[in-house]
Amino acid sequence: MHYAWAIAFTGTLVTILAHGFGRMAYSVLLPPMRDSLNLSYAQLGLIATGNFIGYLAMALIGGFLASRFGTRKLIFVSLLVMGISLFLTGTVNSFLSAFFLRLITGMGNGSSYVPIMALPAAWFYRKKGFATGIVSSGIGTGLFLSGLILPPIIALNQNGWRYAWYTLGICVFIGSWVVYLLLRDSPAEKGLLPYGVEKPIEKKDEKIPFFSAFKEVFKKPELWKLGFVYFMYGFSYIIFLTFFVAYLNKEIGIPLKQAGLIFGVLGILSIFCGVIFGGISDLLGRSKGSCLAYGVLALSYLVAALWKSSTGGLLAAIIFGISAFSIPTIMAAAAGDVVGSKLAPAALGFITLFFGIGQALGPYVGGAIKDITATFATSFMLSAIISIAGSFLSLVFIKK
Repeated sequence: MHYAWAIAFTGTLVTILAHGFGRMAYSVLLPPMRDSLNLSYAQLGLIATGNFIGYLAMALIGGFLASRFGTRKLIFVSLLVMGISLFLTGTVNSFLSAFFLRLITGMGNGSSYVPIMALPAAWFYRKKGFATGIVSSGIGTGLFLSGLILPPIIALNQNGWRYAWYTLGICVFIGSWVVYLLLRDSPAEKGLLPYGVEKPIEKKDEKIPFFSAFKEVFKKPELWKLGFVYFMYGFSYIIFLTFFVAYLNKEIGIPLKQAGLIFGVLGILSIFCGVIFGGISDLLGRSKGSCLAYGVLALSYLVAALWKSSTGGLLAAIIFGISAFSIPTIMAAAAGDVVGSKLAPAALGFITLFFGIGQALGPYVGGAIKDITATFATSFMLSAIISIAGSFLSLVFIKK
């Protein structure tokens, strides 16, 4: 077996740790944190926004740093920082301390997630979208594990949510060493050619200066268009994902353990969405693949908003899970198509700037709308409208 597949599945572990545990698990921990710290939904949204501000800052810089210093070292350090900050989040007693630690976690998340999503561009000449989908499957796996493992820990006592944060921090810290052992920056380090290449390609394996990489990426109009489409995903999906468990528990009245299981179903299904839609984009093109993915996401938000019951919540989770992280997979492959493997981390980091802005705005806007209207349905309807717009603009802005 070509070592490229080992890289893809090591990437799965990275996204489990960085995205599944570092970011998505917050949705499960949100209700008990709110009760314990007496926070409003707007404040909870701001805490999530703090995470995304950190993510945004390092997603852009991290992509360029990976092009300059290498993906393996950057991801290792980022995961170490994340593990420590996740553990310390269990000690918070105020809004400000929670905001600060989520900010630090977001920085580690951005500087590990973006480089690992771009890495298949260096290892795969063929099946690039499919391989990127394997990497992104870790997000769904992390969601599933969060929904399965965290609720019983939370239920231990009134401080159970703190023990849940401790558990996440320890897992990420230990996992960072496993990742460092297995990960490699390029096939040349293993004496190999990229998967799908039969003859050597004469290229100098040199690091690209930081500012040269930035200049090359900045002047590509195709990347600006990709970024605009990516913004719509960041803004819309994070409203749903941040508040979905709170919606099930606080608004519909589903017990937290059952809500966690529904969240786990979402996570199980989302394990496969990147592989499915990455493969679809390889066959039909990035433009049509993105259009289809946005349409499915919009449907999930509408079901959640209009069908307020456990059945409606489960159906929304199923539909969302089918396409949950399809857009990041397609965007990573599309960025590699535009600039090639060497600049792929920098290109993905650049368009992730737009995605990150959407993520930073989404939780606060969604939480504020909930506080004003007393229902999450309005917030989910907004997500649906933005996703429909994203579906249309995918056909207009994305080539291939």
